[in-house]
Amino acid sequence: MKFKKCYGILFFALLFATVTNVNAQQWEQKFEQLGPILPTPNEYRTGSGAPGPKYWQQQADYKIDVTLDEAKQQVKGSETVTYHNNSPEALSYLWVQLDQNMRARDSETPLTDRSTVKDNMTTKSAGSLGAFDDFDGGFKITSLTDTKGNNLKYVINKTMMRIDLPSPMKPGDIFEFNVSWWYNINDRMTDGGRSGYEYFPKDDNYLFTIAQFYPRMAVYDDYEGWQNKQFLGQGEFTLSFGDFEVNITVPADHIVASTGELQNPSDVLTSDEIKRFQEAKSSFDKTVIIVTEKEAIKKEKSKSKKMTTWKFKADNVRDFAFASSRKFIWDAQAVKVGSHTPLAMSYYPKEGNPLWEQESTKAVKNTLEIYSKYTIDYPYPVAISVNAASIGMEYPMICFNFGRQDANGKITDRIKWGMIGVVIHEVGHNFFPMIINSDERQWTWMDEGLNTFVQYRTQVERYPDFPNRRGVPSEITSYMKGDKLFIRPIMTNSEQILQFGNNAYAKPATALSILRETIMGPELFDMAFKTYADRWAFKSPKPADFFRTMEDASGVDLDWFWKGWFYTTDHVDIEVSEVKWFKVRTEEEKLEGRVTAKNVTASGGGEKTGDAPTDFSNGPQLFNLSETPPSAYREFNNRLDDKAIIKKLASKNFYEIKFANTGGLVMPLIVEFTFKDGTKERIKVPAEIWRLNESEVSKVFSFEKEVVNIVLDPDKETADTETDNNTFPRVNSPSKFDQFNKK
Repeated sequence: MKFKKCYGILFFALLFATVTNVNAQQWEQKFEQLGPILPTPNEYRTGSGAPGPKYWQQQADYKIDVTLDEAKQQVKGSETVTYHNNSPEALSYLWVQLDQNMRARDSETPLTDRSTVKDNMTTKSAGSLGAFDDFDGGFKITSLTDTKGNNLKYVINKTMMRIDLPSPMKPGDIFEFNVSWWYNINDRMTDGGRSGYEYFPKDDNYLFTIAQFYPRMAVYDDYEGWQNKQFLGQGEFTLSFGDFEVNITVPADHIVASTGELQNPSDVLTSDEIKRFQEAKSSFDKTVIIVTEKEAIKKEKSKSKKMTTWKFKADNVRDFAFASSRKFIWDAQAVKVGSHTPLAMSYYPKEGNPLWEQESTKAVKNTLEIYSKYTIDYPYPVAISVNAASIGMEYPMICFNFGRQDANGKITDRIKWGMIGVVIHEVGHNFFPMIINSDERQWTWMDEGLNTFVQYRTQVERYPDFPNRRGVPSEITSYMKGDKLFIRPIMTNSEQILQFGNNAYAKPATALSILRETIMGPELFDMAFKTYADRWAFKSPKPADFFRTMEDASGVDLDWFWKGWFYTTDHVDIEVSEVKWFKVRTEEEKLEGRVTAKNVTASGGGEKTGDAPTDFSNGPQLFNLSETPPSAYREFNNRLDDKAIIKKLASKNFYEIKFANTGGLVMPLIVEFTFKDGTKERIKVPAEIWRLNESEVSKVFSFEKEVVNIVLDPDKETADTETDNNTFPRVNSPSKFDQFNKK
């Protein structure tokens, strides 16, 4: 009895394992719909990818007073936060992000970073061993009260702070609270980071790039409630939109670049600076220097002891950042974007010249124009590029970018193109994710990948000589065919990505380039991509919203594409594995009993192996074409003109090509045929040809002319990782026709 019971359990276990295996195989089918993977559409997010009729998002408004203490390298501030509960749920607590706490002495972030000791280590790299652990970073919260001055109960959990409300916020309620804080600013040279200060020992001055400087509301949304991922450093930010009024107090000789519009220019600028500033607002054909290099150098030599407050206002932004230094040169130019005329502006120390004066604002202008073409018209009043050493980082209306001459005072092509590329990329982030507000903490590709794609389009259209890498299919192949132990799907959380640049930037950008140029075509793609931007501008999309919108607006089923490129680590390697040349046997040949030619195949790498030649020299294989028997017509009364069909096909050459998918990623087949007379013809077979067999397919092509050469993916537009197996005859085994054509 026990034996039977165990046998029965074993039987059902084996049955379950078999069913599970079958289900796994079915799940892996590349042309199954994404339906089971994507979240179920609802009244907040629809099946079309558009926001639903009951879509909602929270709002957080800020009034901030912040002081920059240059001598102590400290930020001190206070803020009033007005939080709007637009959700259908009551909230008994609020979560606030304290990202500076990543640098606190009790931070667990360093404990999560891997580190090793090497035979040779620089003192800077020794930072990973704790060389700079004496820095006292992190927010020091000095007070947290309601608007009546009553203390609010709060709990700090690493880089997050929970505020317990006196009573639950009902749907539609508004709650205001006040926070005061200070923190020590990190030295980016030793500690790195997305913000901090840079010290210039030659003239004893600082350049401050200040961000994540205030307690910021965490996101609460329909998708997962409160965002609760700690800030570990790699995954960036998830934020709600709001209106900002920010007063920034700095040394009186500093120039401040900031998110938002300057409200009090007459209080902080000289009469000459105001005049130039006004001139720039109507200068569409050239930049206007507002603070010259000569003026900046003069200020470097004498430090003011006085303080001045710069006032800025920014509406409907998700974050706020600023930069401040007496070293800043400042230039600006107006840009025409639809009905808007934003100011493109650059701030840079003398160490950034002459490159920055020549290229930065020009790159900002180009970015606003091309990104507006592919997404929405740039809606904000300014777009700013700030020069800071060894960084590329973005915030609404402002970004911090590298690019300076080398130690010998030279500006190499590498420096020039690197600087232009980073400016385009970081200014482009105004669109992704500052306006189209994706969750950076979870899905890096939704901002970095989409942004890199439009960056690539900007470089192609405005900088023809740009040495493009990310976005070019042939440039991603070495990564995609690499060891899968060190590769993860694009759809991976930001903190778990391996090879960050390739995974989150290059691969999704390349995927979108292929989608535009090879699969959908520019017209369909551009309309769908712009629809996504229109739908989700100033809203918070998720991956499914992007996938569904691209299909909904184009009428193209792309589930197989998202599945392969975004959910797997498969790569493209499609081989021309076999080629057979056929002709119809004529009546005379049938009567004479002529022997058919041997099959022509691609096996053997160009060398003849038994009956498998690797070129066309053996001639075609003949096949019979007979009249259709009456039984084949079934109920139809009309008949084919058999003789006419046989006559029509008698002169044709038929080429049966077998394609093998060895990389796993299905793609369209772009096949170029070269004929005996030197002419060419290109045929594009949709990826759906793989839908019944994902490993191997055969396709017959017919021509009046004889083919002498076949190339799969001739322009390398599908990211095929092994192009040596894409030709017939193989490149290392040219046919006599190839040799003839070369002569």
